Amino acid sequence: MSLTVCNVHLTPKSEKMVYVSHTLLKQLNLSGKRSVRLHLGSSSIPVTVKPIRKAGKHMYIPASLRQRFRVPKSGSVFLLNETEGEVQLGPLIGIMSDAAQRSSTHPFGSRTSFIKQILKAGSKKGYVFAFAPRDINWQNETVYAYFINEAGTWVRRTVPLPDVIYNRLPSRKAETSTYINTLRERFVRRNIPFFNWSFFNKSDVYALLKDEVAANRYVPESVMNPNADVIKDMLDKHQFVYYKPTAGSLGIGIYRLTYLPKKGYFARYTTGGKNILLRFKKFSSLMRMLEGRHGRSLRNYVVQQGVRLAEIDGCPIDFRFHVHKNGENKWVVVGIGAKKAGKGSVTTHVKNGGQLMTPKQALERTFGDRAGEIIDKAKDVAVELAEAIERNYPHRLGELGFDLGIDRDEQVWMFEANAKPGRSIFKHPALRSEGRSSVEHILEHCLYLSKFHRREEP
Repeated sequence: MSLTVCNVHLTPKSEKMVYVSHTLLKQLNLSGKRSVRLHLGSSSIPVTVKPIRKAGKHMYIPASLRQRFRVPKSGSVFLLNETEGEVQLGPLIGIMSDAAQRSSTHPFGSRTSFIKQILKAGSKKGYVFAFAPRDINWQNETVYAYFINEAGTWVRRTVPLPDVIYNRLPSRKAETSTYINTLRERFVRRNIPFFNWSFFNKSDVYALLKDEVAANRYVPESVMNPNADVIKDMLDKHQFVYYKPTAGSLGIGIYRLTYLPKKGYFARYTTGGKNILLRFKKFSSLMRMLEGRHGRSLRNYVVQQGVRLAEIDGCPIDFRFHVHKNGENKWVVVGIGAKKAGKGSVTTHVKNGGQLMTPKQALERTFGDRAGEIIDKAKDVAVELAEAIERNYPHRLGELGFDLGIDRDEQVWMFEANAKPGRSIFKHPALRSEGRSSVEHILEHCLYLSKFHRREEP
């Protein structure tokens, strides 16, 4: 196999041949070849090769071939020569997302800036584009794609189905639709790697880790769809528990339930931007409140053992660990954000009054000079959890977000795992470089999955 980088030039000529510099022909072991089959994503065409004397590694593609082959633009890309007489340009990387409200400047809603960041970072690694499910033409096996030009504005190009797809569809509801399920299966049938299959529910994560004895010791005791007796038993056993929806996000719908002998039962939650604390003399009164607020939807809840986390100023802190697959298909921790809960808040979410900090800032205030050692231990736990989930998950994963806590005895706990983690931690000024590293890891993993991962500088 030969992998190299070359400069692709698009010319207005109408000839049906590709001009290739001698240096590039030699690099690809094509010297003396008169014709090759050229691949881009799912498309391929036979082309006549004509050598040219030009320093460096260059390929000139005329307009007539470009229209058939759908090369989106000129510039520096990889060339992969895996089979004799076959050359693949690329990689052609698709970022799949969508938005309820699309506009010419924000075709992917609030995720537009993140997607732009990926496309800009990938501009020298291959052909990186974004698309929504409706942009696919299955009959022609093409995508009406969004690219970023040098001015930073959107341009549309029709390209073949890509070599690899990074899934950032934002809607849990849409992902469970028949249309999206069929779409994913179509990519699988075409052997197009598709990673980050769908969102996790909390029940998914517990099931994936159920038989992983080593990793499971980091998961607090959790019971899905508990009845009143189970909730009461958990409160008697742990004194306080978290009661949260299995498909929730952003801390919405979470309750912290506490039992204090001789004082009664307490429920703390956030609604309308306000933190609420209620006291009940009897457990039955607490349950009537929960059922009155949610009715039958309480069947889609989980009750989880409460953990006494390390605190700053009397407020608990937890951590978001952003882990990625790298260009060698290994899990690595790329970014860590510490979150300090707001006064009276059930969760550490910034929208509920939480404060974003660096892990060093948070842990040095709670564990002093042991902070570095504790961070390293938590990193090892995050990688161990990612590997355990991947072993039991039937689809490809490329990134995970873990909400981890560290208790007063330095024990690490996993509260949630997210298959499509948010990126709010990278808004912290001290974590912006980690945000850029996260994007680089997404692209490096795309290169790995598309087999364009052994790089050589031009």
